[in-house]
Amino acid sequence: MSEEQTANKSKRRNIIIAAAASITIAAIAGFMIYSSICPCDRTPGGFLLGDRAEEPVTDWTFANDVALCQLQIYAGIRPHAINLNCMSTPEGELYLSCSVCTSKYWAGKVGSNEYGVMRLEGVTYPVRLNRETDDAAMDRAWASRITKLQTHGGGQFNPVPALDAERPGHWWTFRVTSDT
Repeated sequence: MSEEQTANKSKRRNIIIAAAASITIAAIAGFMIYSSICPCDRTPGGFLLGDRAEEPVTDWTFANDVALCQLQIYAGIRPHAINLNCMSTPEGELYLSCSVCTSKYWAGKVGSNEYGVMRLEGVTYPVRLNRETDDAAMDRAWASRITKLQTHGGGQFNPVPALDAERPGHWWTFRVTSDT
């Protein structure tokens, strides 16, 4: 092989490596920008960024002061963040609301004692998630949801329920505990 052919091959290889590196850097930068903007409305996001809570949370009643909470889980190795209803019982237990949950992507990715990150008012909290199946606990969570949505409900995707609304069979809830 001539020197010119060797030089051309080396030049092509360098161009390909530089292009691949540029595409990788652009993809990472784009994902980080996307993570800083979303989740937005019903569009999922990536990483939840914000100030990290330093202390474990034992009383989540402050979650009832925000309209929506944000949750980040891992879907395989990829972070997946969403906006959703969360509600605290008067005793300070935190639950997530999930209507027609069998059709929700995120819910299918949550296993037992699943690690996640909650963001409320710009602060991130490392948490553990467990689907609640105990009827009494689900009823407490449902009652807390109804109470919270009297203040923070409204709109097409988050209507204000009647005070006597019964918990539908397709509604799931996940108990959230602090993992700090």
